[in-house]
Amino acid sequence: MKTTIKSLFGIGIFLSVLLANSPALSQEVLRLTLEESLEYALTNNVDAKNAQLEILRAKASITERTSAGLPQINGTFDVTHNAAIPVVFLPNEGPLANPDVDSDVLPVRFGVNYTSGLVFQLNQMIFDGSYFVGLKAAKTYKLLSEFDNQKTQVDVKESVKKAYFSVLVNDVRQNLVSANLGRLDTLLKETQALYEAGFAEKIDVSRIKVQRNNLQTEIEKIKAAHDISMELLKLQMGLPMDYQIELSEKIQDLVSLEELNALLMTEGGRRIEVDQLETNLQLVDLDIKYTTSLYIPNLDLFGTYQRNAAAQSTGLMFQNDRWFTGAFVGLRLQIPVFDGLQKSAQIRQKRHQLEQLQNQKVFLEDNIKMERFQAKTTLANNIRAFKVQDENRELALEVFRMAQIKYQEGVGSNLEVVEADSALKDAENNYFSALYDALIAKVDLEKALGIL
Repeated sequence: MKTTIKSLFGIGIFLSVLLANSPALSQEVLRLTLEESLEYALTNNVDAKNAQLEILRAKASITERTSAGLPQINGTFDVTHNAAIPVVFLPNEGPLANPDVDSDVLPVRFGVNYTSGLVFQLNQMIFDGSYFVGLKAAKTYKLLSEFDNQKTQVDVKESVKKAYFSVLVNDVRQNLVSANLGRLDTLLKETQALYEAGFAEKIDVSRIKVQRNNLQTEIEKIKAAHDISMELLKLQMGLPMDYQIELSEKIQDLVSLEELNALLMTEGGRRIEVDQLETNLQLVDLDIKYTTSLYIPNLDLFGTYQRNAAAQSTGLMFQNDRWFTGAFVGLRLQIPVFDGLQKSAQIRQKRHQLEQLQNQKVFLEDNIKMERFQAKTTLANNIRAFKVQDENRELALEVFRMAQIKYQEGVGSNLEVVEADSALKDAENNYFSALYDALIAKVDLEKALGIL
């Protein structure tokens, strides 16, 4: 059974619902175009999902950093049973002297059996230089996460496209070899009949059988390669392995020489890798500012409100007249004096890290230029090879037809037909291999130009 994926809500939503709610449909064949495969992969590929989760983590880190500047309120309630009240020693002299105690000190227990307390504490940051730097760093990290997500999407598109093309070219190779095998079967029957009639030699029959056996082995290899490429495509898409898919496009339909030539003339845009590196530079610079800000004193407002009670038994402790209120407020100024040059060493390390990233930026810009030059050169060569192989295929087809006609009319040999058939198979394989190489080179150039 075949199911065409068409939905107003898009391929991603459709397949997500299908996979979640209809496990029994796992034996159906899902027919996918390249665009549908890409759309599904951008939602369900593991790397794509993790990149989206990283953005959510970055958003949560901004909230976490912001909360540090808001009032921090904590409440505690405790009930304590003083099982053994500590002893305090007083001098046995003066007005407190006890003549009945033969000692120079008096052991006295100050405390009751049960105490309880309800305390609320407030802490409000008034000034902290590192807070604002840290908040900006959290927002910059979110920006980096978004750039990382864009880079992941580019990588997912690249891997899915290449896997999709690999499946298509293996489909074509399988069909070509099967067609070639069919031609040889026909030729074998004709030659066998001629041999039995005495118009052909046994070597002619054996020659065709050898080539047929080789083709049968080749078909098995291509089938294995097709199955592997299909599983790789499902893996890149994030599609469960137990689902069967069928590609609804042909590889020759995805190539346009006009589009390829136009791509060679494209200058390209800004690469996402540059944005990633520049954002990392900003983060390291903010890290330096954060460490420097730790030299600045910070000021906090604090306050405490508490209610305390005490009694000799638990039944008396919760009476209203036994609870007493206490409260205090204040300011706390923390002044860093000397840290053993720890922050100074940290700042030096981060400045060296900043220099390393600046060097990487220069290298990245040069590397992007080299990648674009290399990708354009490769695509141009593949276009030329594709044109040559297209012409060779037409010539090989014509040679095979002529050899077949000559053989059928009795003016050609069996060997000529076998060799022409083999040359046609090679020419067709070379043609589709050149077509596949052109598509791969197109993907590489689009990535190098920053337009994938």
